[in-house]
Parts: sequence; structure tokens; C-alpha cells
Amino acid sequence: MEKTKRFQVSLKVIWGSSVALAVMASIPKLFDADSTPGDLIINSSITLLFSLFIWYYNIYSLPKFSANHANKSLFNWKLLLSVILGIVLMVILVIAHQELFQVSKMDAPIMFELRGVLINLIVYMFLHLLFQNYQTQQMGVELERTKAVNLGAQYELLKQQVNPHFLFNSLNTLKSMVDIQDPQSSDFILKLSDFYRFTLESRKMDLIPLSEELQILDSYVYLLKARFEDGFVLENEIDPKQYDSAIPPFTLQLLIENCIKHNVVSLDKPLKIKLYTENEFLVVENKIQLKRGAVSTGVGLDNINQRFMHLIHKEIEIDKDETTFKVKIPLNYDYHNN
Repeated sequence: MEKTKRFQVSLKVIWGSSVALAVMASIPKLFDADSTPGDLIINSSITLLFSLFIWYYNIYSLPKFSANHANKSLFNWKLLLSVILGIVLMVILVIAHQELFQVSKMDAPIMFELRGVLINLIVYMFLHLLFQNYQTQQMGVELERTKAVNLGAQYELLKQQVNPHFLFNSLNTLKSMVDIQDPQSSDFILKLSDFYRFTLESRKMDLIPLSEELQILDSYVYLLKARFEDGFVLENEIDPKQYDSAIPPFTLQLLIENCIKHNVVSLDKPLKIKLYTENEFLVVENKIQLKRGAVSTGVGLDNINQRFMHLIHKEIEIDKDETTFKVKIPLNYDYHNN
């Protein structure tokens, strides 16, 4: 993934502005008949060193870029701290120059302090404007990157939603049921129709209520039971109080599909999947009975995780031991669909 570009200020800007401020601070001395070359040097030196410190201190104190927490407040505690440190630094610089140059007469300290506060405000406000522009650019970059990731995730999701293998297996199952004149054939057709209707209705939604997701899952599980019979067992122990929460559509279907893809499903060795809630997570748990030669690429789970990161700003959690595999997906209680 491309790294966020670091905020930088050109050395030409820092040193150029500092030298310019030093020169401007010395201009009044040129019109003072009592001033000496030493006065010009002292004024310029103090202003230059002070300006450089203020530049680098304010740059160092800038926060790291965050798309979620972009600080747009111009006046805050960091400005107050910068002013206080500037006042202390100016006192130190004035005393140091008095000792170094053995000057008995200098401008009143209050003049240096006022100049320091003015320089501090100028540098801070200019740097703040530069940083806000940088944040705006980076947020644009992050937005485009997030859109690209989300589009990729949606594309992968759509490929899985209209999985030709699943449709092919479902039609084969239906054919077998029709051949033996199974009375459940009509119900199977209705459930298959319901499932693909849900697919078309929900594919454009970012989040849907858990209750609707379970309706989609019900049609999907019916189709699986028709195919695997008692070789597939789903236990729904989700607390009904959680039904008003929301998740990305087809999350549960994809997780169950992932279980079937990697584990043995047979009458001799039924695949048992349990759904339940734990704190603010919905847990999908299955007993591990891996197919021979099965290799997990992690693409399916990564796809789901990308969608949760984009829509809820939370990650899924995976717990695995020698016998059990759990995927914990965060539930959202405050959502609005586009």
C-alpha cells in the first residue's frame, strides 16, 4: 500500500523567511543615530535564531495526518505553548547576547518579547495554513484509495454473490428433486428465487439490519440443506435483541460459504456451524474438519474485513485453535444507508 506523503516545509521557505525577518527587525536601527553596527548584528542574530527555533518547533509539534481526526482549529493549546516557549527563549537569547557581546545598552526586553510573539503568530498561522492544505490533499488521496479498495471489495463480493458454481449446484439439486418428484421442489424454487431477489435488492446497500441479513441467510441455508441434507447443520443462537444492529449485506452467507469451501460436509461427518453474539460481536463458529489438500488464501476473509474497515471502521477478529475456527464480526448500532 502506498505510504502517506510526509508533510514537509522547504528549507528555502524556513531560512528565507527567517533571514527576511532578521533584516526587517534591523531596519529601524538604520534610522537611529545612536545605533552601531553591533546593534544591527545583535538584533539580526536574535531574530534569526528565534525565527528558526519557532519554525522547527512548530513543524515538530504538528500532529501526524489522520483521515479520522483532522484538527482544523486554528487557535489551541499548542499555540499557547509555543508562545510561552517563545517568550522564555527570547529571554535566554537576549541574556546570552548581552553576555557574549558585553553590551551595556540594548532595546528594552519588552520590545524583543513583543517582536517574538509577533513572529510566533506569523509563523504559526502560515504553517497552519500550509498544514491544512496538506491535510486536505491527503484526505483526497485517502478518499480515492478507500474508494478503490471498496470497489475492489464490492467486485469480489458480487462475483461471490452470483457464484456460478453455487447456481450450478443449486440447479443440479433442483433437477434431482424434480426427477424423483420431490414435493419440496416448489419450495426449493421459491427459496432460490428469494435468495437472488435479496441479492439484487441488497447489493447497492452498504449496511442492512441483522434481521434482514438473517432472512437472506435463511433462504441460502434452505438451498444448502437441500443439497447436503443432514450433512450441514446451522445453529442460530443470536440474541434477538441484536436484530436491530447492522452489518454489510451477505456477510453471513460469505462466511458460511467459506466454511463449506474448506471443510468436509457429509452425512458421515456433518459440518456444524454456530451463530451467536458475544458482547458487540456476532460470532460464526465451526468445527475444523479440513478437506484433504485444502489451501486457504485468506482472500474471502480479507474481502469481508475490507468492507468492515470501510463501512464501520472496525476489523473482524479471527480465533483459531486445533478444533475450532471462529470469526467475530463487529455489529453496528448507528447506521444510515446511502
